[in-house]
Amino acid sequence: MKKLFTIFPAVLAFMFLWVGVASAHVTVDPNQVPADSWQKFVIKVPNEKDIATTKVEVRVPDGAEVMSIEPVNGWTFNAQKDQNGKMTSLIWTAEDKGLLAGQFIEFPIMAKVAKDAKSLQWKAYQTYSDGSVVKWIGPEDSEHPASVTKIVTATDQQTASATSDQTSQWPLYLSIIAVVLSVIALFISLMRGRKTA
Repeated sequence: MKKLFTIFPAVLAFMFLWVGVASAHVTVDPNQVPADSWQKFVIKVPNEKDIATTKVEVRVPDGAEVMSIEPVNGWTFNAQKDQNGKMTSLIWTAEDKGLLAGQFIEFPIMAKVAKDAKSLQWKAYQTYSDGSVVKWIGPEDSEHPASVTKIVTATDQQTASATSDQTSQWPLYLSIIAVVLSVIALFISLMRGRKTA
């Protein structure tokens, strides 16, 4: 039993670390939206290297039309457009040192989701200060997956939102369990100390 209490905190720490590493890639929130709706999307970019990220490019997927961009301090925005003036690629370039190691940044945009949209695949290209580019364009199970926004009905979205709220509470539940087990371990240790005395 004593060995279990010694190992548990390490296992818990590993779980939190694994979740953080697994999610450390360019993502777009929310991850599901209804068709034919206006949405605020937030492009989240972490820095996974020891050198700075200096440019981020995100291709606008079919089924979404970006209408406006929220300015981000320290970054200049440019867009590539098609012959009809529709934005096809969103480009943010750092004005100074860029996104340093261990940091992340968010780029909010406003877009209209088409009526016939099935899913939105956001292909992203992250450029570093040495000129290297990480292409977040692969499938979900790849090393560099593209972020995908699912298109759902209003009912599906409400159900998924409720499920997401429950899932988001798991770190809190695990923390409470860890505290409870620590208290129990301390109590057992004190009881054994009294018996020994």
